[in-house]
Amino acid sequence: MKKLFFMLMLIFAGAVANAQAWTGKGDQKINAGLSAWGYGTGLAGTYDYGLNGLISVGAGLNVYFDNYKDNDDENRVFAFGRVNFHLKDALQLPEKLDIYPGVDVGVVGRNFGLGAHIGARYFFTERIGVFAEVGNNGSLGVSINL
Repeated sequence: MKKLFFMLMLIFAGAVANAQAWTGKGDQKINAGLSAWGYGTGLAGTYDYGLNGLISVGAGLNVYFDNYKDNDDENRVFAFGRVNFHLKDALQLPEKLDIYPGVDVGVVGRNFGLGAHIGARYFFTERIGVFAEVGNNGSLGVSINL
């Protein structure tokens, strides 16, 4: 039993050692979590695709259950495109951590929606990590490396 436990710990340590928060061109991430503030409280989901070592583009969808913009039922959804600027290399951050400011532009109900955020991702394994974004439209949850 001790040998099995030791082998599993070695495998887990190897997976954690290879975790990378940002690899640049072609990097793909999915974030899923809670929208904690901004246009409302609800669920948030985003997809990001790396264009180069600094910039990623993507899209997102937030669905609000409470405190949505102007308490108007038509404002329960924010669909948007986004651009992020990844600072992992510029700030010489550890491989598991990436910090990124970004902008979200889209539609909230029938209205124009704009959001700015600064986010961070930390990966525990090669595939699974956590994220948090703060700004006028923020969220937190799980990040998946595709």
